[in-house]
Amino acid sequence: MALTLRVLWTVFLALWASLISAFNPSQDSELTFLLPAGSSECFFQTTQKNGTLEVEYQVIAGAGMDVDFSIISPHGIHMVSEFRRSDGVHMVEPTEAGDYQICFDNSFSRFSEKMVFFEVILENAANDATAEEEWAGLGEPENMLEYKLEDIRESIESVHRHLERSRQMQTVLRAFEARDRNLLEDNLWRVSFWSCTSLVVMLTVACTQVYTLRRLFDDKRQVRS
Repeated sequence: MALTLRVLWTVFLALWASLISAFNPSQDSELTFLLPAGSSECFFQTTQKNGTLEVEYQVIAGAGMDVDFSIISPHGIHMVSEFRRSDGVHMVEPTEAGDYQICFDNSFSRFSEKMVFFEVILENAANDATAEEEWAGLGEPENMLEYKLEDIRESIESVHRHLERSRQMQTVLRAFEARDRNLLEDNLWRVSFWSCTSLVVMLTVACTQVYTLRRLFDDKRQVRS
């Protein structure tokens, strides 16, 4: 009985530590902003050495649906440069210690502002090493019986990764939905405008034809008494 309680207590501690390490505040960030015409905007992301930086962006509104995009390293080196693109996914690995610049440029457009969504996914090697050390010092394998601490950790981390990936995919899908909705609204306005214009032209032509026919068959000769 005492051995069973000890095993259950060890499993409880393992689950508790795993939940704390797995569900800590995420370093991922996302932002939707308005990029005025003829201007550029840069954002800074602090990274650690030998980590991973992934950036995904998408233009969801604005004429042309395109911007210039670039990622600049802490030493001023252009890691990524794209021109007149509507979306993209880029990864920098391994990262350097410092602040990376994530820049969007709309200077080529003189009149149209753009609405841009982007997401930054950051993974630091130091955090992973710390988590491994915490797990290595937790519990005694010989007292776990059929419960394996490593299996529990892998299962919880797998669930956490799937949840994070699901959240990221839902965010991207929401961005796609917003972009498609803006395109549909813009196309609806164009279709409605040209439909009304065509209707006015058709009515004008019809009235002109009726008036012309009436003028042709109108007898203006004076009737003599």
